[in-house]
Amino acid sequence: MVALNEVIDPELDLSIIELGLVYGLRFEDKPEGRHVEIDMTLTSPGCPVAPEIMAATHRAALSVEDIESVHVNLVWTPRWDPKIHAGEDAKMEMGIW
Repeated sequence: MVALNEVIDPELDLSIIELGLVYGLRFEDKPEGRHVEIDMTLTSPGCPVAPEIMAATHRAALSVEDIESVHVNLVWTPRWDPKIHAGEDAKMEMGIW
């Protein structure tokens, strides 16, 4: 879902997609319209901008044409590890090699 590329983690100034914070998307067609479930994590359980990121993720998904409802599931398994989950560009930005 391209719209999620616009959701930026304000602490790292990278998108949640680049960081690998989105673990899964599930789409379901319902009588009232298309629904999407998003499984995502955060960089840490104590992330001070968690509500902001979660709300921005919800808004971005809801902005997609034909999406009528969104549910964002916050998951902690697997634990986010930038060496494993982040994309190459994000790793370069964070200085991870």
